[in-house]
Amino acid sequence: MTAEPAPTVWPALRYTDAPAALRFLVDVIGFREALVVPDDGGDIVHAELRWPEGGAVMLGSLRHTEGVHDEASPGTGVVYVVTDRVDDLYATVRSAGVEVTRELEDTDYGSHTFSMRDAEGNQWTFGTYRGAA
Repeated sequence: MTAEPAPTVWPALRYTDAPAALRFLVDVIGFREALVVPDDGGDIVHAELRWPEGGAVMLGSLRHTEGVHDEASPGTGVVYVVTDRVDDLYATVRSAGVEVTRELEDTDYGSHTFSMRDAEGNQWTFGTYRGAA
């Protein structure tokens, strides 16, 4: 197994129900929990999730406003995730009943991609395009 590259860009998302968002991103989408800091009631103060193909996201509960991300509203995030498993992920998302906002397609710029919305409205796009060289 190869080591995951260290993330250097961290999208940060806030959720009304951060524990449910974390479970969805790990159990359905395939992120890996790297760090989860719960409060005394089980809500999430801060979490870091790693993408197995490289990269990461941070998330936390709307209830916690101790950081610079406290002005962000749930459902306003947009994240693009590079993956070589687009078809498998699309099938998983479809079978889980997740809202697909852009169907699976091949783009003019060479990406095999689709987009979905998580339960709180954040947009996620998964594709093979790795950016311009």
